[in-house]
Amino acid sequence: MRFAPDFAGKNVLVTGASRGIGRAIAVEFARAGADVAITARSTSAAPGKFPGTLDETAEAVRALGRRAIVIPADITSEEGARSIARTALAELGHIDVLVHNAGISAPQPFVETPLKRFDLVMNVNLRGPVILTQELLPSMMERGEGRIVNVNSYLPMTQDVPNQSIYSAAKMAFQNLVEWIARECAPSGIAANTLGIDREITTDGWKLHRPDIDQSGLEQPEAVAEAALWIAAQPLSYAGRLVTIARAREEMAAAG
Repeated sequence: MRFAPDFAGKNVLVTGASRGIGRAIAVEFARAGADVAITARSTSAAPGKFPGTLDETAEAVRALGRRAIVIPADITSEEGARSIARTALAELGHIDVLVHNAGISAPQPFVETPLKRFDLVMNVNLRGPVILTQELLPSMMERGEGRIVNVNSYLPMTQDVPNQSIYSAAKMAFQNLVEWIARECAPSGIAANTLGIDREITTDGWKLHRPDIDQSGLEQPEAVAEAALWIAAQPLSYAGRLVTIARAREEMAAAG
């Protein structure tokens, strides 16, 4: 990573951190000095269908000399989302940076999408993050400091990929909410922004999902992590924005 921020003494919570982009973000925050709470459903004891577990991410964080708090939870349930916040606060005392990375697309034509699938996509991408944010904001507001980074896919930014109507609706809804959170919480020292992934990122899950695509030239998850750390390191005035990876790189280059 070209950008080398200092997050020593900071506590970060990353959702969807068992693999891919979430793991990269957790590891890079640890490399920058932060202790990290990580949450997802996949663990060594209960692995998912794709490679990667929270325990493997935790090992990578601890190898950098930082503390890793493993929080297995299902963000689709209210209790699961609330338990993530409660455990993170109990273990770390406070959270300085909340990174919303967990997501699911479940592509299907809108007219054929059953309500059960609609609920799943909305719960993972919108309702769960809403509950988690509401649980953590009071602590941030009390301390007068906090950063929220919402990782958003490039899919809501384009209509070139078919069957993503529900996913796009959920992601755009939360992006809009993050802008409102930025306005409401700025007086309390909290900055909230959305990181827009404006390019394809190669991950183990993506390789399994699309083995027909040549992924040799795609960006690595660390590209997203670098942009996420850049956003989280900015002053309070840097808020309510949609920042793409390209834009983050331009700003990093301009900053020297």
